[in-house]
Amino acid sequence: MILQSRFRNKLFLYYSVVFILFTLLIVGYMYSREKKFRTETLDDELYNITKITNNYILINKIYPSGNYQLIDSLMRIMPQEELRVTVVDNDGKVLYDSSVRDWSNMANHRERPEIMQSTFSEFGTAIRKSSTTGIPYYYYSRFYNRYYIRAALIYDINIVNFMIADKMFVPVILLAFVLFWIILLLVTNKFAESVTMLRDFAIKVSRNEPMDPDLSFPKNELGTISEEIISMYGSLQKMKDDLAVEKERLFTHLNVLNEGVAFFTRNNEKILSNSHFTEFLNYISGEPRINPDIFSGITEFNPLLEFLEKQKTGSGLHRMEYQVNKGGRFFLVQCIIFHDESFEIILNDITSIETNRIIKQQMTSNIAHELKTPVASIKGYAETLITGEDIPPDKQAYFLQRILAQSNRLTELINDIALLNRIEEAGRNFKTEKISVKEILCEVRDNFASMLDKKKMKMFCDMPDDLFVEGNRSLLVSVFQNLLENSMNYAGEGTVISVKHDRQDEKYHYFSFSDNGIGIPGDHLGRVFERFYRIDSGRSRKTGGTGLGLSIVKNAILLHNGEISVRNIPSGGVEFIFSLPKG
Repeated sequence: MILQSRFRNKLFLYYSVVFILFTLLIVGYMYSREKKFRTETLDDELYNITKITNNYILINKIYPSGNYQLIDSLMRIMPQEELRVTVVDNDGKVLYDSSVRDWSNMANHRERPEIMQSTFSEFGTAIRKSSTTGIPYYYYSRFYNRYYIRAALIYDINIVNFMIADKMFVPVILLAFVLFWIILLLVTNKFAESVTMLRDFAIKVSRNEPMDPDLSFPKNELGTISEEIISMYGSLQKMKDDLAVEKERLFTHLNVLNEGVAFFTRNNEKILSNSHFTEFLNYISGEPRINPDIFSGITEFNPLLEFLEKQKTGSGLHRMEYQVNKGGRFFLVQCIIFHDESFEIILNDITSIETNRIIKQQMTSNIAHELKTPVASIKGYAETLITGEDIPPDKQAYFLQRILAQSNRLTELINDIALLNRIEEAGRNFKTEKISVKEILCEVRDNFASMLDKKKMKMFCDMPDDLFVEGNRSLLVSVFQNLLENSMNYAGEGTVISVKHDRQDEKYHYFSFSDNGIGIPGDHLGRVFERFYRIDSGRSRKTGGTGLGLSIVKNAILLHNGEISVRNIPSGGVEFIFSLPKG
């Protein structure tokens, strides 16, 4: 009720101010018009006197004769009381004055305001005290070719009252104002009730306050409009809530996707996008782009832009996709166009899929290549044993030993391939535990003790007893075992192998595995972790390597979220530096 009363009072005040200003304007206009009318009436009366006087002068030829005393007879028949008539020549000399007997001695009237005004205007008027008689007059002067005729009335209470405008219309207007004020009060009460209720509704909406279910508006046009507004608001609110739920679902879905997704208008203006889209866009463009709208400036998106242009010409295509290769990463770019010509762009990082495809393709080719030699050897020796006649027993034993050796080589190759596949396809399923590095190194060294002695090699392990890492035992055994086998196969006889704990930080232990052998040629350092890569394939086959050992090492360390690198030691030999998580 307080709000309603305030609004009603303000509305009533506004209307009242407007009406008062309008009334004052009307009153002022009517008063000014009435006053002007009375002044013009007085001027017309004095004008008639000057005209009569001029006609009298002309008829009696007074101006040529100079006998202005004859005008006294005219003054006696004039009906106005206290009337004064003065005749002044062009130079301001008084030729006649009905109120002064000795007018010839009167001062020059050239500077009198009414005389001066009538020189340049049709007539001149002035209200002032006469310097000759000392009496205030209302003067009216008019120029008649050779002289001025001035008529004047004493400016007494009668003239003043005559010139004051009639104010009888003011009470009538005030009465009309009072009646209008009462009507205005009733109208504003009705109008304010609906407006105030609608304002209260708007305030509650802005504050998210609950609505009154029993809210009822007055039965008038404004009330009907208000009810319709509330009804539409209810529908919009329900629609807004539904859209908010759907939008939340969409945002959640987009943000958990691994793909970059963005929606655009037909004019390439972004509607919505997720963080992956901006990330992939920045990588493809090679520079940071905060706004995804400018994808059109990236060369890799030219096929997409051509597709969108064709769509505008009515090509009938609504979907397209192609691949982008950028900096060793592969992206699948997809575009879907909707009925309103807006469109969706999907960026899918298929690097792992494409890399695995290439690796598997290369691996299949390498496996086939690696299997040819042992299989051919086994087949050759077996055929010789089957078809050969009178083969000495020592030759037969040699052939059987070669068959066994090649079979072992096939077994090692298959085991290494199986281990790599397990790391790649089920790596996260390997069980991890707290493991002593020194214990693993001692186990590996003991397993290869005879071979180390045979090659006159020594292995030193500078490892604390309390150093533990978190990992899979079998994989870590494979890491150190393959590194040791690599040194034994390629470092050369009489070399020294050293395993050290290099340093540590908050999360990782860092290790150094080195030998003082022949090292690795510099142009091969970057490829030693590739599958089936050999520096000297002939020598590698003689030493029995499968070409997968260092690849197993790298993949096992990456599976443990570590890193590995290799470098040649300036004094000779090679060093592998790698990290493993703390246990």
